[in-house]
Amino acid sequence: MHIATPHGPAIVELDEVSDPRFLFVLTHGSAGGVESADLLAVRDAVVAIGGSVARVLQPFRVKGGRAPGSPAKQDEAWVALVAAIREKLPGLPLAQGGRSNGARVACRTARAVGARAVVALAFPLHPPGRPERSRVAELRDAGVDVLAVSGDRDRFGVPDAEDAARLVVLPGEDHDLSKNPARVGEVVADWLCPRFP
Repeated sequence: MHIATPHGPAIVELDEVSDPRFLFVLTHGSAGGVESADLLAVRDAVVAIGGSVARVLQPFRVKGGRAPGSPAKQDEAWVALVAAIREKLPGLPLAQGGRSNGARVACRTARAVGARAVVALAFPLHPPGRPERSRVAELRDAGVDVLAVSGDRDRFGVPDAEDAARLVVLPGEDHDLSKNPARVGEVVADWLCPRFP
């Protein structure tokens, strides 16, 4: 489905379950889409524990862009589209997440959308080779519990344990978390399940 935002339409792929326990809104990184192996594995794992999942192609990607542009505009679009998704699935508690740039958006907007929890896949702690340009404040200041899942070979850096409610570092994985996507999904489902009884 297409959802209008102040910065263009977003496209949402919705996987609903009967009698859902919660809604999980999930998005991609800067140059990616919602069909990446890790996002599909997370979708499958969350659906299996009773969550309805909305995978969001953000407006800048719908327009063909590879860079998200202004964080303020990206966040404004995100808040609008999450509100529209929640109107279609009213009354469900919300978790949200994303990979890379999408993890940043999920952390920055968690309070604004009323999320109970955030999943940050491959959170880009800093640009490659530029550790002095840390983005750790976005992760630490989400205002809700955050699960951070990173590969131990991620060139964008790996958060420290104190940066999130839970940190899982997967051996042999790099920024795309593609070696064992099923494991990524399992980690996410195991963490979300007790939060949405």
